[in-house]
Amino acid sequence: MSTVSEACPECDARLTATGDETVCSECGLVVRADRIDHGPEWRHFDDDGTDPRRTGAPLTRSRHDRGLSTEIGSTRQTGRKRRQWARLRRQHTRARIPTKRERNQVYAFTEIRRLAGQESLGDRVRDHACTLFREAQDANLIQGRSLEGFAAATVYVACRVAGVARTRSEIVAAAKATRAELTAAFDAMNRELGLPVGPVDPAEYVPRFVSQLGLSTATERRAREYVEQAHDRGLVAGRNPAGVAAACVYAAGLETGADCTQRDAAAIADVTAVTIRNTYSKLE
Repeated sequence: MSTVSEACPECDARLTATGDETVCSECGLVVRADRIDHGPEWRHFDDDGTDPRRTGAPLTRSRHDRGLSTEIGSTRQTGRKRRQWARLRRQHTRARIPTKRERNQVYAFTEIRRLAGQESLGDRVRDHACTLFREAQDANLIQGRSLEGFAAATVYVACRVAGVARTRSEIVAAAKATRAELTAAFDAMNRELGLPVGPVDPAEYVPRFVSQLGLSTATERRAREYVEQAHDRGLVAGRNPAGVAAACVYAAGLETGADCTQRDAAAIADVTAVTIRNTYSKLE
């Protein structure tokens, strides 16, 4: 119970607020009822009443409806009730995805989320890939082309923009698209959308290549120094950054006495041994 600064309109007595009502302490007049609570509207549906959550998942660009739709779950029913719930779920799915455009988004976004999870990419890369797919749809680039190819291409472009070192071969190995489908989708988006992609710094590949080859931290430090020397000598321009990184790792491995061959370095970077040899000779 708390005292209100206002006076009773009937007897000018003092008003007190009790719960959701404001009542006169003298004549008992209810001045206001159902007081508005301007705080958060926490609700719970558990028996214990300890869980204050009432909202669902946050909005995300990786869903065709930003995550605002609902789903009808499965219940343990039998007979007529079970068939009724099945019809409700089917009609709800049709209403939630009414157009072919949204069906394509659902399929492509599912593939993008799968690729992002398999390649250990962050939410920023995943959401950017989904945004790129929407832009490609708006520009009518999807017609006549593979949805899987565009899903893989958007993930590859999002990695390039974010500076995450992923080669095309790595994306293709995890995707349902072929390399030709990814290349066709990438070329179409780059031509029509003007993608802000630039060459990846070879230093981004060094830690992963060193880890996959099982080399030491001393080799990694020396490989980074080789990458800096390659930048200073202009050996990075016009070359495959993954190949340059693999050549630097190979050169650092030779210097630190690590067990790393040109064939191993070429396989990890998806280039030929000749590429490793040529870049290594330039460094030396």
